[in-house]
Amino acid sequence: MESLLVGALDIGGTKIAASVADVTGPLARVSQATIKTGTPRAVPEQAIALLKQACDKAGIDFNRLQTVGVGSCGPFVANVGMIELATPNICGGLGHRTDLPNDWTVIPLERVLRERFQHVVIENDCVTALMAERTFGAVQDAANCVYVTWSTGIGFGLCVDGNVLRGKHGNAGHAGHMLLNPESAAECGCGNRGDLESLISGRNLSNAHGIPAPELFQSARDGEPAARAIVVEAARWLGRALYNLTITLDTSVFVVGGSVWLHHGDWLGPIVMQEVESRLQALTKGVSIVPAGLANFVADIGAFSLAMPPAWIAEWRKSAPWQAFHS
Repeated sequence: MESLLVGALDIGGTKIAASVADVTGPLARVSQATIKTGTPRAVPEQAIALLKQACDKAGIDFNRLQTVGVGSCGPFVANVGMIELATPNICGGLGHRTDLPNDWTVIPLERVLRERFQHVVIENDCVTALMAERTFGAVQDAANCVYVTWSTGIGFGLCVDGNVLRGKHGNAGHAGHMLLNPESAAECGCGNRGDLESLISGRNLSNAHGIPAPELFQSARDGEPAARAIVVEAARWLGRALYNLTITLDTSVFVVGGSVWLHHGDWLGPIVMQEVESRLQALTKGVSIVPAGLANFVADIGAFSLAMPPAWIAEWRKSAPWQAFHS
């Protein structure tokens, strides 16, 4: 009897990654820049094509793959019970984006995937990352924790008293759009001015300062004064947002991932933490910030965790198969 296969999709504003796994662990992974032209079906069709490429890379018949977990950037909207994406980092018809070459307002993600696969489970990408870190990573089984991504966009996954929060349309955790400085000229793709994402995300910092985000953050790390001032201020804004979540959720630990934190969390962490722990000690004392234990694979493992059989969890915890997995 052939073993069960599970596919995983990580859909973001910068790239889509597709992976396939069996009980022994991930077998193959491919990624590609997220398509932003064509019809609104282009993104899910690209995702399906990438899953086929992953199967081909692993030497697996694509027709065997019928179960897929999806971690996707949001927000989500519901259309006849199906999840659609209304994300300002991909849909050019939202907000006032001039850097996206399409007029999409929604992407029919679930409907297109279900045309091909029998079993599809979709969650916000930060919810999937939170589930991965609670199942296999840095905060295993933690009851009160928050996953944070600092990357192209800003997102959160929230867990309170052991319950992962989702909300009415699966959008709980979109705290990247909390307003922090509405008088700011910084504009988010959603149309807000002065929300957290407008102030610190890689895409918005790059647009605002005319330099690719990786170069900006590296210059800041190297001590270039103007870049350092920009990035340190961004870290302070993140710290204030984490303070707001701490006093709202009474959380105990933040686990932080995303490309910015992966490369710069070592020196930005203390700046962020100072903004949290310097206020209202009755609520903030003892709160900690830890890096994502699954590093680059947190989104992939999170998507797998949505759809894998429960029996796989013990085996994967024991073998940590992602450690030997390369794209």
